Amino acid sequence: MLRILMRRRAFLGAVRSRWVGYAAALAGVALVTYVIGLIGQRSHVGNLSMLHLIVVLAVATMFGSGPAVLAAVTAFLTFNWFFVEPFHTLVVADPEEWIALLLFLATALVTGQLAAGQRQRAQEAQQHRRESMVLYDVVRLMSEGALGEALSSVAQRLRQELQVTAVVIEYTEGGTAKRAVAKAQELSLDRTEGEEPSWIMGDPEGHWIRVVAGRDAGTLDRGRDVQLFGVPLKTPEREVGRLLLFAGDRARGFSTAETRMTWGVAAQLASAVERSRLQRDATEAEILRRTDESKSALLNAVSHDLRTPLATIIASAGSLAQRDVAWTDEEVRELAGGIEQEANRLNRIVGNLLDLSRIEAGTLRPEKGWHDLASLVHDVIGRLRTITSDHDIVLDAPQDLPPVLLDYVQIDQVLSNLIENAANYSPAGSEILISIRPTDEYVRVQVDDRGPGIPQEALPRLFEPFYRGAGRGPRAKGTGLGLAVAKRLVEAHHGQIWAENRPGGGARFTFRLPLGQPAEASGRG
Repeated sequence: MLRILMRRRAFLGAVRSRWVGYAAALAGVALVTYVIGLIGQRSHVGNLSMLHLIVVLAVATMFGSGPAVLAAVTAFLTFNWFFVEPFHTLVVADPEEWIALLLFLATALVTGQLAAGQRQRAQEAQQHRRESMVLYDVVRLMSEGALGEALSSVAQRLRQELQVTAVVIEYTEGGTAKRAVAKAQELSLDRTEGEEPSWIMGDPEGHWIRVVAGRDAGTLDRGRDVQLFGVPLKTPEREVGRLLLFAGDRARGFSTAETRMTWGVAAQLASAVERSRLQRDATEAEILRRTDESKSALLNAVSHDLRTPLATIIASAGSLAQRDVAWTDEEVRELAGGIEQEANRLNRIVGNLLDLSRIEAGTLRPEKGWHDLASLVHDVIGRLRTITSDHDIVLDAPQDLPPVLLDYVQIDQVLSNLIENAANYSPAGSEILISIRPTDEYVRVQVDDRGPGIPQEALPRLFEPFYRGAGRGPRAKGTGLGLAVAKRLVEAHHGQIWAENRPGGGARFTFRLPLGQPAEASGRG
């Protein structure tokens, strides 16, 4: 219904424009006839009737075929009436004059039609160019920024192109009804809830009117009609919104080309809104998939890696609590040591889980201070003595190692995870080499072991949460969180960490941290 109304108004506007062309044709013929009369009074010039062709060409170029035909016929009759004997009659005494007049009429009609055809083709080309430019701008704007911002830019572009009072794009995003509005700055525009699209519009002087789709609704100022035209935003499956045009003083309505362009823009907007919805659904599905994978991995870790130390602790504590067994001091120390060892292991697992969740939530940030990295490594080695007791730990660090700007607790965690990983995946009695090397911009730390190495297929995924390759060491165990936490902590320090196979066998884990400048120190010292 709205499309029919828009076409009807466009037709009425074209009719009014056509009447202007007819009036211009008559006025032009009258003016040239007067000029021919003046020239004929002063001198005898042949073929003055050809001057009427100028009028025919001008009218055809400016107003089209109909006014051009009227100009040709009127010029034929006028020249016959005023300048062909006997004067002031339509009778022609000389048969040769008939031939000349008919040739003039034919020439005028053909010339007018050719000029009108050229005008129409030029107008169509200009209209197609305009439509192409607008649609190109719409596609370009929809590819920039968020959906709401892009739709607002499109609404503003369409308002400027169609010279309307306001443009509103209604759409749904994430289950919420939203709208993008482009309007003149001095206007107020509010939507009233209801089944039909009903709006209230006002101006700075406080004149408020109700605007209803497809009807003359009132005036903002005297003689200024306001109308609302709606175009649905449709995809093959459903309607995703509406494009609303507040016509304002566009009393002539929209031309056929403008209507076609508006529907083309609506189709592009519908595709963009639907594409945004599909992208959002795909993102949510991917998030749910990854969340499900994380939950499954966490459940696997809880079911095995948490229950194993808990079972050892419960069994050892239960044995110590038995009153009917006389435990020797050595046995008590062994059971208590097992409880302590498994409790520490359980504490590291829970700590890694908490650290990973805090890192991914963005709440775990480095509190940096200047520290001696070699002393930090010594502290970690001492604390992990129970884990590394079966290995020969070697520290290779220069005496003049400069202080490094780092978070002591977080880098302690990184080193602990790397050293524990090396101890778990290398045979007893083998060497674990920890080397520190400073450069101009970074300090590099390497942890080398003499285990079986890392399978090539596991290298790309080694630092993923919960990822554990096939057991490749005598005590290979864990949740697959230690390396993931280490990677995120190093990256939080603007550093890098990677793994590779060591020449001669074994694995090498390397991370590097920026040395920084003393002025950067903040937080702990």
